[in-house]
Amino acid sequence: MAVLVALGAFLMTLAGGWTAQRVTDRRHLVLGLAGGLMLGVVGLDLLPEALAAAGTEVFGVPAALLLFVAGFLLAHLVERLLAVRQAAHGAEEVTGRAPEVGLTAAAAMVGHSAMDGVAIGAAFQIDDGMGVAVSLAVIAHDFADGFNTYTIASVYGNARRKALAMLFADAAAPVLGAASTTFVTIPEPLLGGYLGFFAGALLYLAAAEILPEAHHEHPARSTVLCTIAGAAFIWLVVGLAS
Repeated sequence: MAVLVALGAFLMTLAGGWTAQRVTDRRHLVLGLAGGLMLGVVGLDLLPEALAAAGTEVFGVPAALLLFVAGFLLAHLVERLLAVRQAAHGAEEVTGRAPEVGLTAAAAMVGHSAMDGVAIGAAFQIDDGMGVAVSLAVIAHDFADGFNTYTIASVYGNARRKALAMLFADAAAPVLGAASTTFVTIPEPLLGGYLGFFAGALLYLAAAEILPEAHHEHPARSTVLCTIAGAAFIWLVVGLAS
């Protein structure tokens, strides 16, 4: 049952990526929406789940929040190191961004989607009602995951085929994650720590890269509205799933 439900997440992820690539003539709106979706996923979905799952504190601070900060800082460090290496090798920096950063971030999205599949499988192990509730939440926000995966990979200058490859990997990840729960169960504190770390990296990409790029050439009011709409959509999804 969990694997069959995860196929719905597969289709929704592809739909999100398809939408992102079809509206290239409104790229600033796409990026604005992606930034809002990413902000909503971090603040309204990932962090609450991470704090609830990780539980423990380290020197008075929840472990999930420490990993959140670590994820943010690591994303910044990786981007700077890759950009410096690219410049040192004489690479032409048209966008000022290293394509490897986009692929790394997209790979993190794939890992997150795999954890979504694991969450579906674990919920069905508890009872069918919880399995259905978790599945609806995952399927709804996997549209945003597919949208963001394609956008992140492409905005850093990667070829379309690479962005599509990451999109298909992101779509397949929930199915594989759900299937894996028939063999192994991930401890809840470990899962919470991962979610916190991933949330930090995702917030960095949204705040430091995606949103500034959205307003670089088109500082329009419509871009801001798309960002707000993206965050509101995630709020709606979380509210309906709770």
